[in-house]
Amino acid sequence: MSPLIGQFDAMPPELVALLNSQWAYLALFGVFVLEGAMLMYFMPSELIVPASLFLLGSEAIVPILCVAVTGATVGQYLLFTLAQRGGREYLLSKQWFRISESKITRFDSWFERWGPLVVPVSNALLFTRGMLTVPAGFAEMNDRRFMFLSAVGTVVFETALAALYLYADTLI
Repeated sequence: MSPLIGQFDAMPPELVALLNSQWAYLALFGVFVLEGAMLMYFMPSELIVPASLFLLGSEAIVPILCVAVTGATVGQYLLFTLAQRGGREYLLSKQWFRISESKITRFDSWFERWGPLVVPVSNALLFTRGMLTVPAGFAEMNDRRFMFLSAVGTVVFETALAALYLYADTLI
């Protein structure tokens, strides 16, 4: 167990109740939707999952992972749908879309080369996470297939983050 878990045993009961309330999970869901849609560059999963485990405790790992995977998948699906319906030029014209055309072209070629299999692989890797969402939308991949493959990669990634946090002390 991580040395950080249990550090807040002396927290006021009201704060513990608030953190463990449904509102905390709803807020966490919203953050993950924004993160999955690539709108929360300043707050990636690498920070959200460990912070959630730190605040809510290791016993909340299953609900945290469920919220993380569901929220990120919903966010990615929203971006996927926007790419599918709006197209390349539309996304590139939006100020909030911070992926360059050269990166999109590179990820398009990955999708063309490996097909839908690259969606879960990219979602499971640190630096490519979510980057194949847009090319999958451009390629008009089947919605359900995209959501399933996106969720599979996200489960792998979020579970790895949680495991690293929970077992950090045994790795050092």
